[in-house]
Amino acid sequence: MDAFYASVELLRYPQLKGLPVVIGGGRRKVDDLLLQSPDGSGPREPCFIPVEDFPLLKDYVGRGVITTATYAARQFGVGSAMGMMKAARLCPQAIVLPVDFDEVRRFSRLFKSTITEIAPVMQDRGVDEVYIDFTDVPGGQREGGRVLARLIQKSIFETTGLTCSIGVAPNRLLAKMASEFNKPNGISIVYKEDLQGKIWPLNVRKINGIGPKAGEKLARLGIETIGQLAAQDPQWLMGHFGKSTGAWMHRVAWGRDDSPVVTESEPVSMSRETTFDRDLHAVHDRAELGRIFTDLCMRVAEDLQRKGYVARTIGIKLRYDDFKIATRDHTAAFYTADGAAIRHIAGQCLKRVPLDKRLRLLGVRASTLARLGQEPAPDARVAEPPAMRQGGRRLDGSTMEIGQLF
Repeated sequence: MDAFYASVELLRYPQLKGLPVVIGGGRRKVDDLLLQSPDGSGPREPCFIPVEDFPLLKDYVGRGVITTATYAARQFGVGSAMGMMKAARLCPQAIVLPVDFDEVRRFSRLFKSTITEIAPVMQDRGVDEVYIDFTDVPGGQREGGRVLARLIQKSIFETTGLTCSIGVAPNRLLAKMASEFNKPNGISIVYKEDLQGKIWPLNVRKINGIGPKAGEKLARLGIETIGQLAAQDPQWLMGHFGKSTGAWMHRVAWGRDDSPVVTESEPVSMSRETTFDRDLHAVHDRAELGRIFTDLCMRVAEDLQRKGYVARTIGIKLRYDDFKIATRDHTAAFYTADGAAIRHIAGQCLKRVPLDKRLRLLGVRASTLARLGQEPAPDARVAEPPAMRQGGRRLDGSTMEIGQLF
């Protein structure tokens, strides 16, 4: 999907089309005030809010990161995962809006259901991306897949009002790269014989799976393009990156990928985390940390319940003010999707980490998942929340007190 989070917001605020807009950070007071009429008489329709009333990126203060940006903002060098304060220096005039996760998920389900009505073999790759197997779809091979791609684009737009870009290729590896060639609202076809002309000139980072560290190491070795990577001896690559990774690098540089489109896959874990606008102290900011911690646990529980899973292992993640990270987890004797139980187990993990430094980030994670009603026997029953007491107080879903944990 093209700039998915931003495009969803532009449906709500059509007056912002064509303007630099970034989506990111948590909801702020200014975002709530935006929807209120200036005289305080009541709410106003989003589409009638004047452009000059929207908050600007230059006024943003905090540690939020950009989820996505409109193409007008990207022209200034602003992009996903960039710190919003840094982006403010590049494009101070950009309008900034928070992420509306509920609305994003609604549109995600909508565009995916539209696709499966046309091409049912679809692999979900996150909220805004899928792989589709055209092989056995009637008309899927016409014009190299372009006819079916146009139909999918048209159907998604008619259903959602949103655009997408599609890459069609012999395998998932090349299709992923091709989908970036002609954004937004583009279709790109890559045949096997196009490897040298269309793929090899690209930077190695365009290969899904080669991240920043591997890209930097390849650059130090004098390898910047996929073509240069393809020219290397496989044994030489194995010597520098290990047997498995080196062999994989050589294979993908030659456009080889036999991984299938998998229509169903089980999640490994579900997690929620948040980066604070300011560093929080475990003692001085105990109440605020308690509220955040409980909210994260409840959100993880809601995610599990919504998707029909229960978890047995609960973990936490802390990032300190020096950017060092600490993680702890605990595997219980029972499976659960109950927020209070998750909160209790996560709280026990919290006791096992040092809390002498200020915190930048806090996260909660649920793993060792099973489908509700399909938990492994014998001790894997979905448990009712245990009687959880700390300092003489019960810790349930409505409690915001974090007790002695912070």
